Amino acid sequence: MSTIVLTDYQWVNILNFLYKETRIHIGSKDACRLFTEGVLWIARSGAQWRLLPEKYGKRNSVYKRFVRWSVRSVWEDMHQFFIREPDMESLMIDSTVIRAHPCAAGALKKHGGQKEQALGRSRGGFSTKIHVAVDALGNPLRFILTPGQTHDVTQAENLTACYAPQSVIADKGYDSDQFRQSQQQRGIETVIPFRSGRKNPHEYDPDRYKERHLIECFINKIKHFRRIFSRFDKLAEHYLSFLKFVSAIIWLR
Repeated sequence: MSTIVLTDYQWVNILNFLYKETRIHIGSKDACRLFTEGVLWIARSGAQWRLLPEKYGKRNSVYKRFVRWSVRSVWEDMHQFFIREPDMESLMIDSTVIRAHPCAAGALKKHGGQKEQALGRSRGGFSTKIHVAVDALGNPLRFILTPGQTHDVTQAENLTACYAPQSVIADKGYDSDQFRQSQQQRGIETVIPFRSGRKNPHEYDPDRYKERHLIECFINKIKHFRRIFSRFDKLAEHYLSFLKFVSAIIWLR
């Protein structure tokens, strides 16, 4: 894991983005690259911050800088910066449940407690649900975090807002008359299979629906990063920052 590095292509593009950010101080380019690769190492390995190899710098300094960038939405802006000309032939939405380590619990009251930090309880313990929207090529566009028990369809409108694809592709968890009608009013076709037992089943294109495997592939990609596969962060903001950073790396592949 100590050999995890950014490619020169990725670093040049990230550096070009950082030069446009007025809210942060880059300092030495080499030191900034080591910091960014240190965050990548944590994301990829899933290790605790105290296990960060010394070559990346003082672990507490790297952690505090990561937090500052989270507060100033640098990771969010980085992800959005690399979303260039998404393929809007279709918009695919889905979700995945992430198990949270017990150390992710215990957010202070000033942060709203566990519910406000997208932590839910179930028989298996704490969990967080990542709601995802990707373009027709499976590239990440938007994320929403909720407690693990939240139903998929509750975030469907938020995931598709402000986008104008030709169609929305989703599984039967999003089979809702209200959601389908709202998309049709916007001139967007819905490719969503109906739930079993539905009294008024609707038609959908099964061949188009097969394209949904791309969002499943994307979810599999982000789960190669162990800091995303399991949640260790008490604050949803920090966990989402890892998710945004990894998504920017995927756009740069």
